[in-house]
Amino acid sequence: MTVDRDQVLRSAATLLVRRSGSTMDEVARAAGVSRATLHRLFAGREALVRALEELGIRECEAAVAAARTDEGPAVDALRRLVAGLQGPAPLLSFLITEAQLFEGEEIDEGWARLDGRFTALFARGQRTGEFRIDLSPTWLTEALYALIGSCGWCVVDGRVAAQDFPRNVSELLLGGVLRRTP
Repeated sequence: MTVDRDQVLRSAATLLVRRSGSTMDEVARAAGVSRATLHRLFAGREALVRALEELGIRECEAAVAAARTDEGPAVDALRRLVAGLQGPAPLLSFLITEAQLFEGEEIDEGWARLDGRFTALFARGQRTGEFRIDLSPTWLTEALYALIGSCGWCVVDGRVAAQDFPRNVSELLLGGVLRRTP
């Protein structure tokens, strides 16, 4: 029997997003595989989390590409970006809390690519006069991650309706980022 690695990863993500302290035995059960099979795919929890991180980065990069963040007004691009990040948001919520993720060049490169795309969007919005210039694009990127992760968790936890995700994140962020004329 061939095991679909991505399906195991998605099952693991679903469980770990809800219960981040789950054991490898619990992950194996949730994925419908034996612990031995899970261990053959991922040598341990750290390897599993690294694979989840790679999946999260791939999904986020696909969302960024689909959002066409270089096109149209920056405000509209930000709304498209947030809507596209709704799918990977729960996984991002989990990944953001995993401190071990901020080590390792190959993973850092993935986060750096995402950071670069997000900060470029905020910098473009500042250049066009849409976004405030007193908050750095780096800080706005971190705020975006935080809002996406928090709202993603609230959706998973049932405290926010999934259909409200794009509006909740976009409008709260834009409420703080839009440039106001006196």
